[in-house]
Amino acid sequence: MIQLFRNPNWDFIGRRRWAYVVSAIVIVLGVASLIAKGGLKYDIDFAGGTLIQVRFAERPTVGTIRTSLARIGLGDSVIQEFGDPKEFIIRMPLTGVSSEEITRRVQSALGGEASLGKFEVRRVEFVGPQVGRELQLQALYAVVTGLIGMLIYIAVRFDLKGGVAAIIAVFHDVLVSVGMLSLTNREFSLPVLAALLTIIGYSVNDTIVAYDRLRENRAKAGATRGQSFAQQMNTAVNQTLSRTVLTALTTFFATAILLFFGGKVLEDFAFALFVGVITGTYSTIYIAGALVVEWSEWIEGRLRKGKKAVART
Repeated sequence: MIQLFRNPNWDFIGRRRWAYVVSAIVIVLGVASLIAKGGLKYDIDFAGGTLIQVRFAERPTVGTIRTSLARIGLGDSVIQEFGDPKEFIIRMPLTGVSSEEITRRVQSALGGEASLGKFEVRRVEFVGPQVGRELQLQALYAVVTGLIGMLIYIAVRFDLKGGVAAIIAVFHDVLVSVGMLSLTNREFSLPVLAALLTIIGYSVNDTIVAYDRLRENRAKAGATRGQSFAQQMNTAVNQTLSRTVLTALTTFFATAILLFFGGKVLEDFAFALFVGVITGTYSTIYIAGALVVEWSEWIEGRLRKGKKAVART
C-alpha cells in the first residue's frame, strides 16, 4: 500500500476550533452572496425559458450577438460559447411569447446583422415554469433522500453520533460548494446537481474510512489504552490520512483537467467537483471526527455533572 505520510501524528482534533472558524467564514461569505443575489443563478432546466444553439460560419463576438438580440426586446439573454469558437448557446428568459416565435425573432435578429455572416440553428429547447419548479423540488428530494439514507446506514454500522456528524460534514461541503457557485456567479444546472450528489458520496466515503479505523483500533486489546476519545479519533484520522489525501489528489487532478481543458459545457460541473473534492477532504480531516468528539465530550461532561450532583445529595 502506498504511504504518502510515514507515521503522521498531527493534532487535527486539537486544532478543530480553528477549522470551525475557517468553515464559518467561508460559509458566511457564500450565504451572504446568495442573499445579496437573491439565490442561485439557475440554469434553464430549473428556471425555465428557451435555449437556442447556433453555429456560425465565421467566429463572431459575444458583444455582436448580444447587440443584435437587443433589438428583439425579449429581455436579457445569456450567451455562451459551446465547445467551439463558432458555436454558441443562447438562453432566453421566460416570456409570454411561444418558443417558435422566439426562434423566428432570434433568426431574424441574427440575420439582420451583416457582420455575423451565415449561421445555422442546431437546437431549440423550451422549459416551462412548471417543469423548472418540478426539477427544483426533485433536486431537493434527491439530496435530502441521499442524506437520510446515509444517516441511517452510518447510524446502524457505527453509531448515531457518527451518522449525525457525517451528515453535518456533508451539509458543510454542499454549503461551501453552493456558496462558491454563487460567489463565482455560476449557474446551478443538472450537471452541477450531479456534481453535488457525487460530492456527498465522496465525502461520506472518506469519513466512513476514518470511523472504521477508529472502531478497529478500539477493538484491539490495549491499542487505545490511556487515550482519551479525542486522541483515539485523532489517531484514526492520522492513520487514514495517506489514503484520504491520495484519493483526493487523483480526483483533484481529474477535475482540474476537466475544469481548465474540458470546455464551457463541463466547466460548471467540473468547478463544483473541484471545490467539493477540496472541502470534502478538509471536512473528513477536520470536521466529521471533531463533531463526534464534541458530542462525546458534551455527554461525558453531563454525566460528570450528574455524578457530582448525586454525590452532594
